[in-house]
Amino acid sequence: MQYIIPDRPWLNLYGIRVQPIAPFGSASSQPFYDPALIHRVLPDELLFEVFSRMKPFTLGRASCVCRKWKYMIRNPTLWRAACLKTWQNSGTEMNYNIVQTLFDGSWRKMWVYRPRIRMDGLYVSRNTYIHTGIPEFKFTKTVHVVCYYRYIRFYPSGKFLYKISSSKVREVVKCMHFRAAKSDCVFKGDYLLTDDEVEAALVYPGMRYTLLRMRLRLRGTVLGANNRLDLLKILTTGVDKNELKNRDNILSLVEGWEEDESHDPDVPAVSHSRGMTPFVFVPFEEAETSVLNLPVEKMDYFVPG
Repeated sequence: MQYIIPDRPWLNLYGIRVQPIAPFGSASSQPFYDPALIHRVLPDELLFEVFSRMKPFTLGRASCVCRKWKYMIRNPTLWRAACLKTWQNSGTEMNYNIVQTLFDGSWRKMWVYRPRIRMDGLYVSRNTYIHTGIPEFKFTKTVHVVCYYRYIRFYPSGKFLYKISSSKVREVVKCMHFRAAKSDCVFKGDYLLTDDEVEAALVYPGMRYTLLRMRLRLRGTVLGANNRLDLLKILTTGVDKNELKNRDNILSLVEGWEEDESHDPDVPAVSHSRGMTPFVFVPFEEAETSVLNLPVEKMDYFVPG
């Protein structure tokens, strides 16, 4: 009886140490030896697992470390997870259609070029005005420079937190969360991002409910930064208390309203023209060292926006 033994060329590789090849694009024919200890000790599977737990902005910094990390971080799996989480309100099917039609199937390109709201910090608007004081003498006139801030923190779920305060960024960042105390005066609202425009609305509780509506435009100082919000319109109007019952989204209530429309005769609709300074994005890790923490006399040299 004869047996047919097929060729098994891989058996010839047993016991042979294969030298790693040179990186992609290298013109050298010499065997490549990676001097980095982390690449010789940590397998690529574990390194990819570390990258998958990083934030997208941290991935961008890590891609500048070396060529190997740069090519690993360009894996579409990492950027797909970041895009689906950031634009989760659009739905998974809509995001897949957008990346195929507008960004050539590249999730990384979608992350860089598509306008998005940053969730890893606060948008801060610094505003000042002159307040006349009590004159000390007949020939002097006292004036005061009043400085206050608008703070906005966005969440992927379509909710945002809003606060107006004279406190600095380092102090306010501690209370900008959903568990904030009532004395912190942090209000919750809803927002919707359409292209580069943001529609936001929230309700001030009290004896008479007041509805605050804002229209903002998203932009960046560099490509993909999305670190500025231009305040296009601020409206305050009255709202009927009964209209707020069983409503989880305030934007659905004001949909179709006119700018001068008010549902409470005691609270007229007002369009505000002051306090329209653009919002500057401050990451959480820079809240302590941000230039917005400087006093008023030193902030005169800083022009936000």
